[in-house]
Amino acid sequence: MRSFLLSMFFLFQILTAESKSFTHSFLKDSTQKKINRLAWIGGGSYVGAMTLLGITWYGQSGMGNFHFFNDNKEWKQMDKLGHFYTTFHLTSAITNGLENAGMKKEKALFWAATSSSFMMLNIELLDGFSRNYGGSWGDFLANTTGAFFSWGQYKLWNEVRIHPKFSFYPSGLAPLRPNLLGKTLAEQFIKDYNAQTYWYSVEVDKFLPKTSKFPKWLNLSLGYAARPMIFAEDEKNINAGFYPYRRFFVGIDFDVTSIKTNKKWVKKLLYVVNMFRLPAPTLEYNEKGNWNWFWLYF
Repeated sequence: MRSFLLSMFFLFQILTAESKSFTHSFLKDSTQKKINRLAWIGGGSYVGAMTLLGITWYGQSGMGNFHFFNDNKEWKQMDKLGHFYTTFHLTSAITNGLENAGMKKEKALFWAATSSSFMMLNIELLDGFSRNYGGSWGDFLANTTGAFFSWGQYKLWNEVRIHPKFSFYPSGLAPLRPNLLGKTLAEQFIKDYNAQTYWYSVEVDKFLPKTSKFPKWLNLSLGYAARPMIFAEDEKNINAGFYPYRRFFVGIDFDVTSIKTNKKWVKKLLYVVNMFRLPAPTLEYNEKGNWNWFWLYF
């Protein structure tokens, strides 16, 4: 939860930096000047954010010798999917900024992935020096694979065809441990892994012949979730009378970015909406051996 929250903060910083970069006669400059300006704005935002977080977050816990903490078995790996999801979209935001500055697609993807991996690595280093936390190899791996997921697809297919998405619906478990799972709905959105589902939305039409008339807006989505968990470790949950299990989903999805528009602000809005999986018919299979059908799964 901690690094996922910080990652979302940096995603906001990068999106803001990209918007600011176009308010200073950006289009009148050369490609190199645009990239330099974007780097200065994004870098300045990042340094400011890291300084603020170092004082407000890590300053309270105190810093010590670097150490690792193995959290790979916690929360049924839901937190790792959160890292993957966030760094993927962080990379996408940086890629858009570099492309708008004139950099070619593949090069923009590579440098965006490298940049977001470095940004998240610094967070893991701060975790490692923090007395209350610890560096996590699992988080580092999830951050790196999420960052390079779009670049890898471009190398394979010359385009991005699979998009990580997220959905949320209150689990009802947060009141049992509000300090950990969230007191308010906004906190639960970040903290309550029981309420989250992570998806991989596949653009089916891109895997079919060009002559196919399969709708571009209709995707196939594969999802993963887990519950019930009021502790991070399975043993503690079981001792408390909760028996966590994994949930797997397949359902239809909607690619709202396929909507045609010439307005940049609408395109950005559609991209943000497309980061989330909209309610749709879904089939579930879980570790309890049950199959469940949802006409609308949130």
